[in-house]
Amino acid sequence: MGKQLLLVVLGLIAFGFAITSNANMYIVGDNSGWDISTNLDTWEKDKKFVVGDVLVFQYTSTETVCEVGQESFRACNTTNVIKCFSDGNTSIPLTNPGERYFFCGNRLYCYSGMKLDVIVEKNQAAVAEAPLSGVPEAESGGSKKNNPSTVVRSAAVSVRVESNSVVLGGLGLLLSILVKII
Repeated sequence: MGKQLLLVVLGLIAFGFAITSNANMYIVGDNSGWDISTNLDTWEKDKKFVVGDVLVFQYTSTETVCEVGQESFRACNTTNVIKCFSDGNTSIPLTNPGERYFFCGNRLYCYSGMKLDVIVEKNQAAVAEAPLSGVPEAESGGSKKNNPSTVVRSAAVSVRVESNSVVLGGLGLLLSILVKII
């Protein structure tokens, strides 16, 4: 009985060590927020976005955030948008790999560079994702003056289970079953 318990505990410990939460929340534009005066190309330059990250757009009531397709993005076409937000504080989870396109719904602001395209990479270490709190499509409220940091680590965004954790957990379970049989 002692060996069985030890094997089960070791299997669970190995599984627990492999579970990580490494999603990032990015405040678009840092302290300047989503604003016409923010150099979004420079802001985005050193960042790597992966599935599970969240973009947080903070802006005034005179601005909006619209997600669009590639052609609309290039032409600042505001008539064919996927979704627009105007609440001043919009969180958009990056749930799939690929390129995502955002711009301000004010066409003149878009032409002036208030647009952002991000390449979302697949998280190579992730085999399975299990959201802890179910990040909604967009959350409202707040002001862009309230957030001093650019990247916020969040344990409540997602849990990533690495492939070796599944193998180690399965081996621990298999060993515990074998010990019972023997």
